[in-house]
Amino acid sequence: MNPRRDTHEHFRNMPMFADCSDAELDEIDRLADEVHVPTGRTVMRQGDLGQEFAVIVSGTVDIVRDDVVVAQLGPGDYFGEIALLEAIPRTASVVATSDLVLEVIDRRGFNTLLDDLPSISRSMLKGMAHRLVELERDCQQLRQAADGGGG
Repeated sequence: MNPRRDTHEHFRNMPMFADCSDAELDEIDRLADEVHVPTGRTVMRQGDLGQEFAVIVSGTVDIVRDDVVVAQLGPGDYFGEIALLEAIPRTASVVATSDLVLEVIDRRGFNTLLDDLPSISRSMLKGMAHRLVELERDCQQLRQAADGGGG
């Protein structure tokens, strides 16, 4: 059994990689590094310059913005994808709440991927658009909750 085959599923289930072919997923696998993180470790720190993106293979994290937990993520979830496109400060910290296994892609590897497989750009753009729609929906729900659920 090919141990990287499971990684294909982690990436394929992400909206930004959902339309990728097996060959494209093989290339993504080649560029991704498996990283193990112990419980309690800060994986990414709010305000630091973003350089990489990660998919949670196993374990859980808290997303912490201004010392407040704003979300919890688990297997199949991902974070840091904006850092693949632009080096901007992190908008939140990511803290391991259990031992983690991550698949991590850095911006240099990602740029290599786009150079080698320009067809992947369309899939990524569709996925990023999907992610923006999700974030807008989450913001709308937060606004409604802050307004006492009025609507």
